[in-house]
Amino acid sequence: MSEPVSTTHPFDEPGVSGRYIEPCIMVIFGATGDLTARKLCPALYNLAREGQLPPQFACVGFARREKSHDQFREEMREGISNFSRVKPIDESLWANFKDHLFYHQSEFHDVEGYKKLGAFLQELDRKLGTKANRVFYLSTQPSFFPLICENLHRAGLIYDTDTTQDKWSRIIIEKPFGHDLKSAESLQTELMRFLKEKQIYRIDHYLGKETVQNILIFRFANSLFESVWNHRYVDHMQITVAEDIGIGTRGNFFEEAGLLRDIVQNHMMQLLCHVAMEPPVNLTADGIQNEKVKVLQAIRPLLPSDFETSCVRGQYGPGFINGQQVVGYRQEKNVSPTSNVETYAALRFHIDSWRWAGVPFYLRGGKRLPKRATEISVIFKDPPGVLFQQGEKSNEPNTLTIRIQPDEGTSLKINCKVPGPSSPIQPVKMDFRYGSYFGMSPPEAYERLIQDCILGDNTLFAREDEVLHSWRLLTPILDYWAATKANDFPNYQSGTWGPKAADDMLARDNRKWRLI
Repeated sequence: MSEPVSTTHPFDEPGVSGRYIEPCIMVIFGATGDLTARKLCPALYNLAREGQLPPQFACVGFARREKSHDQFREEMREGISNFSRVKPIDESLWANFKDHLFYHQSEFHDVEGYKKLGAFLQELDRKLGTKANRVFYLSTQPSFFPLICENLHRAGLIYDTDTTQDKWSRIIIEKPFGHDLKSAESLQTELMRFLKEKQIYRIDHYLGKETVQNILIFRFANSLFESVWNHRYVDHMQITVAEDIGIGTRGNFFEEAGLLRDIVQNHMMQLLCHVAMEPPVNLTADGIQNEKVKVLQAIRPLLPSDFETSCVRGQYGPGFINGQQVVGYRQEKNVSPTSNVETYAALRFHIDSWRWAGVPFYLRGGKRLPKRATEISVIFKDPPGVLFQQGEKSNEPNTLTIRIQPDEGTSLKINCKVPGPSSPIQPVKMDFRYGSYFGMSPPEAYERLIQDCILGDNTLFAREDEVLHSWRLLTPILDYWAATKANDFPNYQSGTWGPKAADDMLARDNRKWRLI
């Protein structure tokens, strides 16, 4: 691996020095799962390619299947070849990188397996100079999280931060963190038996996306936009997370999760916090996370009387995606033919703060929609008066759209006169795209997040109170949906923008979903 270089935080202020990555070993639990080959190892490879990993680094896959080091390395090579954002694979880099990949076979409940892991990690420390620093990545079913942490603690692989200063250990936990408020609180209690909060890194890969990080820069570094970012000028906001894919091979998982748990509770609530938060007092992790928590605290809880008017759920039926016929959710593998699980959700929230008084926030997310798109749209109020009205037809409102994926960038829709004597008014777009402007695709989210965990920076990770406040808002909805059968499922065709009830929710407010 190349010599490490200093790296900067996405919110570093001028004059702040770069950060240096310490030697360490990353252990990936559940390493034979899809995430390791598709995301984690390609991220590590690209960090190494850009000199953002130290020479004293190793990655150890931990899983239950029998496998040799060489077999694991070949599988990771295939994953990097297929999924790395930079292709083709650099053979000289790979020749060095693969020597830092290892595999350890054990059952998650086998205490002896953790002791052997500890001995193996000590051997790597001596060979590679990794100084006993550890990152444990839990890419497993959530039910294994407490068990793995307990066995790591028993084997002495989780250090007491009060007594250990010369080395560190950190845990990265994949979503979902619990499946409702009670389970999230229980999981947090279990983890706190073995860990301090500052050792827990709850990963939400959306926070690692360049476009999400740029929301705060866009707002607070541009007075043009921050001065109108309030109820005086904003009519409403729309946050959309649309996927054209179905649930694929994740039927067992999705039957237990559903769209609200899988997408809304984490990804969409994080986006909501970023666009609605107040400027932080500083750019530290606590400074930013404190403001995000205040947004969650200020969201008006939905009452049972709101569930029919402010919450819409849907489930896709058969249809067409990109001209190809696809089956409905109930015909997917490992899905009940009478399943009541939602694959679409639309919500209306109000934030009871001075900045957002009276401004509704509309959230929608779904599977098997016409296209893959994640974006935030700020719809501004119409100007007062009757100038330039086109008969009974009003001009289209100014709209600022932040595209998270794909085609990362920002566009602003304004009204403009069409050349000619008749002077019709037509909306036009001012468009900025990351790829075309900077001449490069943004780094993958996992690259940023893995690097920050190694650095001990949890700015882009979810804090305990963020997660619990989000569950407090959404658990009553989940409970209501669990107790009330949806008799109209499936209620939208694959390849359409969701159930009619979602359109009706906005129509009652004299608004409509933005065309994506």
